[in-house]
Amino acid sequence: MAALHVSLVGRKDLSGEIYRQLRRAILHRRLRPGDRLPPSRELARELVVARATVMVAYERLAAEGFVAFRRGAGTFVRELVAQSERGKTAHRSGGVLQPRQIWQSIVLPTPVEKPARFDFRTGVCDASLFPDTEWRRAVTWALRSSATTAGAYEQPAGQRDLRAAIVRHIGISRGVEASADDIVITNGTQQALDLLARILLAPGDAIAVESPGYAPPKQLFKTLGIRMLGVPVDREGLVVDALPCDARAVYVTPSHQYPLSVTLTLPRRQALLAWAERNNAAIIEDDYDSEFRFGERPLELLQTLDTKGRVVYVGSFSKTMLPTLRLGFVVAPPSLRAALHKAKFVSDLHSSTLAQAALARFIDDGAFARHVRRATAIYRQRHEMLSDAISRDFADHLELIPSTTGLHVTALARTMSAHQIAAVIRRAAERDVAVEVLSSQILSPLAKSAPAGIMLGYGAIPTVRIEEGLRLLRTCFDE
Repeated sequence: MAALHVSLVGRKDLSGEIYRQLRRAILHRRLRPGDRLPPSRELARELVVARATVMVAYERLAAEGFVAFRRGAGTFVRELVAQSERGKTAHRSGGVLQPRQIWQSIVLPTPVEKPARFDFRTGVCDASLFPDTEWRRAVTWALRSSATTAGAYEQPAGQRDLRAAIVRHIGISRGVEASADDIVITNGTQQALDLLARILLAPGDAIAVESPGYAPPKQLFKTLGIRMLGVPVDREGLVVDALPCDARAVYVTPSHQYPLSVTLTLPRRQALLAWAERNNAAIIEDDYDSEFRFGERPLELLQTLDTKGRVVYVGSFSKTMLPTLRLGFVVAPPSLRAALHKAKFVSDLHSSTLAQAALARFIDDGAFARHVRRATAIYRQRHEMLSDAISRDFADHLELIPSTTGLHVTALARTMSAHQIAAVIRRAAERDVAVEVLSSQILSPLAKSAPAGIMLGYGAIPTVRIEEGLRLLRTCFDE
């Protein structure tokens, strides 16, 4: 039973006040059916009143049916309080405080209560592939570890064991050059971008973003008062020549551009580094799902090509593990280290110690690498099925953008407008086929650069449903 708060300061009718406050707590469901009230002697001692004063209040509550006495057990809130009594709760004012106007423009995603039978949404991994047994073993170990039972706050940068494990992982899989001291653990990519925006940009500063590009970071930058400057993307990735000279930073997804799926070419990468040097700007490199590769060795990361310390590398475990884990990381140059630690500290002190310890163990035991290999084999099959089907069965309407990485493919409309594509997607939804349009990742005032096309994710749909789902989608184009 939680501590019960009753205030008698400045009150005269003490037993009546105890009765009224307990009754209000029951009606407002702060005390739920079955909850036990404190023994009358204990509550009297806490309130510094006579026990009889408390008993009068308890007996009045019992007479009105709010509580019941159980011999030898105590006083309990009754299981059934009359609905008419429950409805007599005091009206609570909506409040006179109002948020800043900027928050009126932010739209929360609608929770998916029942996913479509043919679920081609992007940004979703296959939870059925998650290695539950191995993860439970890592969590059990973490629960017994002194790192999680010491009862002390962790340092803002995160547990050193996890930072060291991440360095080994990204060093082997992505060629990232870093030490554990360069790593800051975050609650996913979105918090990483929040921390970086806070230490690099002031309200009114400009950041260049891909157009089209991933929407959530744009919403974040908008709420921080940062100006967004849209930069077009073509078959070679971000058009570096179109970058504005007044941008203090640029946010890019070079390995697997979202949503177009293109890869930033090596000449463009070199040109982007040169632009950052000329304009004294930062580059935020989001490598969001590049662990899943189905082709040749990828191009060198901007982080590894960088010799000036202008690139900040951001990674996440939301796609490789589960989004609910809420763990990501930043690899920052030493010049930003102290500020990042302070930003993380004032934001939320540190990320979950238990989750960090478990993930460090999971990586060090080799379970993470085995899971990525198994998942990659399955995602490769789905990627090939989607790519072949679009090239073969949708060629009259769609042009596939080749890709060898990630959890979605993108196809551009050959002759249809964005409005016509949206109509196709609505018809598909009526057939329980969930597909996304490219325009869903466009935020005003960047909407003019939105190409017409669709994105097809293959993380959420079982392999056996892909063929039937695509057949249904094809009928929506034919209509």
